[in-house]
Amino acid sequence: MMYRNILFDFDGTLADTREGIILTVLATLKEMGLPAARPDDVAATIGLPLTECFRQATEAPEDRIEEAAAVYRRLFPEVATEHIALFDSVEKTLGRLAEEGVRMAVASSRHRISLDPLTERLGITQFIAPSRVYGEDSRLRPKPAPDLALKIMADLGLAAAETLVVGDTVYDLQMGADAGCRTCGVTYGNQSRAQLAAAAPDHLIDRLAELLTL
Repeated sequence: MMYRNILFDFDGTLADTREGIILTVLATLKEMGLPAARPDDVAATIGLPLTECFRQATEAPEDRIEEAAAVYRRLFPEVATEHIALFDSVEKTLGRLAEEGVRMAVASSRHRISLDPLTERLGITQFIAPSRVYGEDSRLRPKPAPDLALKIMADLGLAAAETLVVGDTVYDLQMGADAGCRTCGVTYGNQSRAQLAAAAPDHLIDRLAELLTL
């Protein structure tokens, strides 16, 4: 393996959460009496903090953005969970990487209130310990800033030169590059190959299992 450490994004990289996110945003807007959003607009914000989703993809007024985020978090377990699953080859790939001694962590913009139950339910924590699952942190600048990747590497004693950041959006790739890591875009998530290529990642893959060949 070229890399000793891998930081994985969650939404759109390890788990297919697109439908669950869209349905929960629409349910949130309906409960709040706000106009429905276009599903493609919601999908385009996946990977950003939740408040940015409502700010950029919906007509929620600024003074109700925090309220929308709170309603979303309350509704998410009931509305979204049954629509979320791991992408093909994720479980086997994580298992192989663990066997090879690759140190792994999750670097997500998702709030821990939903991230922790999802990583447990989907079986990710059998390969990546809960202590290595990092979510939204109000003390850090969100992606695409490098803060989350830098914190994980500092906490776990990882060297940036030996670390690969894997994600499905340009926000993940920019975070990794600005933290001094190599980057890998996955084309099966929420952004297109062309969008990812424009961010000049070190690698582009179509299935997570291709990590095993790097």
